[in-house]
Amino acid sequence: MSLKELRTQVMTVANALDTMFQKGDRIAIDMPMTCNAVIVYLAIILGGFVVVGIADSFAPQEIGTRMRVAKAKAIVTQDFIIRGGKKFPLYSRVMEGTSAKAIVIPATGDRLGVTPRNGDMSWKDFLSRAAGRSSMYSPVYQSADALINILFSSGTTGEPKAIPWTQLCPIRCGADTWAHLDVRPKDIGCWPTNLGWVMGPIQLFSCFLNGATLALYHGSPLGRGFCKFVQDARVSVLGSVPSLVKSWKAGNLTKGLDWTKIRVLATTGEASDIDDNLWLSSRTCYKPIVECCGGTELASSYIQGSLLQPQAFGAFSGASMSTGFVILDEQGNPYPDNLPCSGEVGLFPLYFGATNRLLNADHDKVYFDGMPIYRGRQLRRHGDIIQRTVGDYYIVQGRADDTMNLGGIKTSSVEIERVCNGADEGLLETAAVSIKPSGGGPEQLAILAVLKDRSTSYDANILKSKFQRSIQRNLNPLFRVSYVKVVPEFPRTASNKLLRRVLRDQLKQELANRSKL
Repeated sequence: MSLKELRTQVMTVANALDTMFQKGDRIAIDMPMTCNAVIVYLAIILGGFVVVGIADSFAPQEIGTRMRVAKAKAIVTQDFIIRGGKKFPLYSRVMEGTSAKAIVIPATGDRLGVTPRNGDMSWKDFLSRAAGRSSMYSPVYQSADALINILFSSGTTGEPKAIPWTQLCPIRCGADTWAHLDVRPKDIGCWPTNLGWVMGPIQLFSCFLNGATLALYHGSPLGRGFCKFVQDARVSVLGSVPSLVKSWKAGNLTKGLDWTKIRVLATTGEASDIDDNLWLSSRTCYKPIVECCGGTELASSYIQGSLLQPQAFGAFSGASMSTGFVILDEQGNPYPDNLPCSGEVGLFPLYFGATNRLLNADHDKVYFDGMPIYRGRQLRRHGDIIQRTVGDYYIVQGRADDTMNLGGIKTSSVEIERVCNGADEGLLETAAVSIKPSGGGPEQLAILAVLKDRSTSYDANILKSKFQRSIQRNLNPLFRVSYVKVVPEFPRTASNKLLRRVLRDQLKQELANRSKL
């Protein structure tokens, strides 16, 4: 699709939106990141509306929560999701999750595979509303702090944080990838993701603001079809998450393919496996892999690799452009900048593109309360535990709070425990923690359980199956339970707060002892 064709279709959709909504209305997108999804995203912003990003993997309850929190007036979705030649229902999940008006796009062809409920409309009928209107559309100009997008990040209290993106956020997205990934005109960028996750908008703005071409694969990135698409599309900047790379490597999916057009690789979302990174780099004649770590509320990465520095697999070479941070000890004191150490990261508070408010939580309480003063300014909380190595490289070791990254998706222990507690009537309570493999790589989900009748023996494998079904049905089908253990009780503070870090350390030691055996 040419830029001219894209502009024409975006203007058509913006005109159609004008016939149904008022400026400032919030309109959700819940579908794979296809050409139509990108067109709708840009049209919503062009028309002075606000995008509400919802990932297409969420269960109905999670869709409903995000629609309610964002106060969305409508949702644009797809009838089905096509993965590996199979159809998976999406519109039915949307209908179950929200009563808001839905505009339904067919996954293939021009005809819907479902019948829209009363009040909803097909994509064809929606576009027909633009008939007779001018083919041109003047952008709605707004102030720099005007909302363009609402994204969600898991909160430690269970309800996802609604994070507002302003007009500054796209500038930060484009600047970051220009500086660290060297995205430039004539590049072809591909990063399999979704507009409900932070990498969706980042990838979109990174390509368009830097003059690059956006490559979108309509299908699952887990198969050989995607790997062949990377070759055929002549992708030059390829992004991924470590779980995806592990899948490509396990299936040897790049065998016989030519990935030598790639000049930069990038990865985010999880801790990288060094062996997997070596394999990935070898597919491209050993091009560099730039590690990125940030947050939805930052609209960017705070720590990254840089093509101006030597890169080490699975490590970051420094702070991202215009960003500063310190590593704090247990008492909240910053370590000297040149000292190898490990601790919670504290971000410098002046951060271009970062949020200064949340729609459903106290921004200062979430990001600043309790953080130390450094050089006259209060540091910003991010929650990562990072290690500075000899040689000034950095490794992210996990989270200081009760969140985790599973398959590149940030979620909270509370969200997982909420659905697991109802998985079996014999459960008193559960605790969800993440554990890292001894050899490095993506986090794995472990669930510990306390039974109501502690004298009863219970097969952990049966519990594991029940937890997996409950998580898939009520939270996210992409999350996988790796380990389950029944324990007599959980460690707690004097105020009865669950000590998940203690559980995490105990599990880590237990699994390390097993691997030695």
